[in-house]
Amino acid sequence: MADDVPNLRPRAPDSEKLTINLGFVDLGRIDLLVRDGFYANRADFIRTAVRNQLDRQGDAVTQSLARKKLSLGLSHYTRQDLEAARDAGAPLHIQVLGLASIAPDVTPELARAAIASVQVLGAFHAKPAVKAALADRTA
Repeated sequence: MADDVPNLRPRAPDSEKLTINLGFVDLGRIDLLVRDGFYANRADFIRTAVRNQLDRQGDAVTQSLARKKLSLGLSHYTRQDLEAARDAGAPLHIQVLGLASIAPDVTPELARAAIASVQVLGAFHAKPAVKAALADRTA
């Protein structure tokens, strides 16, 4: 039954792939912990280590978010959002820590008319043409 239902709105990925280089000894130590059952795999160890470090620095992140006036989490901008900003003569300043995404039906021309600046710490998803149109406004 579920196979008959079309996907009307594609689901955004909930993570971003990273590549890191580790020394052989560190990698071996991780493999030892995985082999001994402390972690399911290398990625599980790395995710846990990153989360632990972010938790330790939580106060600094909170203060920086407030100081830089960044939105935390997922921010999605639809064609209607951008048309409203353009028509109101109030271009958007997108400042996000997390994921900022622009709907696939947004044209490069509309993006330039409606967005004054883009600062994303995390991931910025938009069509390549929209990203190119905003390149000089992206920090």
